[in-house]
Amino acid sequence: MLVNGPSMVPALRHGDALVVRRGAPVRSGDIVVARFRCRPDLLVVKRAMREQDDGWWLEGDNEFVQDDSRAYGVADVIGRVLFRYYPSPGRLS
Repeated sequence: MLVNGPSMVPALRHGDALVVRRGAPVRSGDIVVARFRCRPDLLVVKRAMREQDDGWWLEGDNEFVQDDSRAYGVADVIGRVLFRYYPSPGRLS
C-alpha cells in the first residue's frame, strides 16, 4: 500500500510503500489501514488510539491534519502496518 498525503508525518510520508497484514491483532499505538464507517470508500493509514463502539478511534500523527476520527468517527481496521519497504525500509513504532 502507498501512503497518500501528509497526515502521518513524521512517522510516514507521502509515497512511502507499506507492508500490511490483514486481520492482524491491533493494539493502541499501532499504525493501521482502515475504513471509516461514514466513508467506506476511503482507505486510510492512521494510528489506532483506542477501541470504541466495536471499532477503533484513529488519529494521524500530524497535528495540523485532522482527517481522522475527529472528523469521521470510528473506523473498522482492515490490517496492521508491519513495516515500510520503500523508500527506506524500517519497522514502525
